[in-house]
Amino acid sequence: MPEPQEQEMTIAGHLNELRSRIIRVLLVFAAALVAGLATAEPVYRWILSAGQQRVSIELHALSLWDGIGIYMKIAFLLALAVSLPFLLFQIWKFVSPGLKAVERSAALRCVPYVFFLFAAGAVFAYFAVVPMALYFTASINRSMGLHETYGAAQYFSFVFNIVLPVSLLFEMPVLVMFLTRLGLLTPGRMRRWRKIAYFSLVFIAVVITPPDFISDLLVAVPLLLLYECSVYISAVVYRRQLQRSAHRND
Repeated sequence: MPEPQEQEMTIAGHLNELRSRIIRVLLVFAAALVAGLATAEPVYRWILSAGQQRVSIELHALSLWDGIGIYMKIAFLLALAVSLPFLLFQIWKFVSPGLKAVERSAALRCVPYVFFLFAAGAVFAYFAVVPMALYFTASINRSMGLHETYGAAQYFSFVFNIVLPVSLLFEMPVLVMFLTRLGLLTPGRMRRWRKIAYFSLVFIAVVITPPDFISDLLVAVPLLLLYECSVYISAVVYRRQLQRSAHRND
């Protein structure tokens, strides 16, 4: 039995390692945030031009801080996309000593997909969900005879309130693949949990989207399809695990 002092040193060592990895993540995020601020203006121009091609709206600054707030949101989104894989890698480095070799390998292989799924979610949200939500909300305003005066900060908040949550939720297949490889999740369980999962995803869609039915629907339906894709991925990974187990037993 190790002495209490040795146990305390072990705990202290883990805490020091955790602190070190948190500092590394924060430094990478800060560096990515600075780089995001440096590239915020061209990204802003691109977002604005792409949005104007779908719905013709005129943006206005309603506050002196609107421009800075928009640049910060763009920089935050870019920094998150860059630093998220590094964050997961640091988590993997922290927990890997307690994992089996197959678990370490499975977790490490999932990390590269994080950035691509985040980017895919952002592209899908911006080019598929946002234009339809903008068209719907603008058409309602015009049908009511309202004079459209949109604040730039409100417009970009509307966009990011859709893009960011959808991008994060697109990480679901990676999480499902990882948990299935660890044996913590099976396709049978996901099928049994389908009703609860559907309710939860619809609830999330309602919470993260602007308060109109069409935005809720446009986010909820892709999330439900994403869950079904995750069930399929879980089934493929689980079937391969069973086949490998059968080969070992032969």
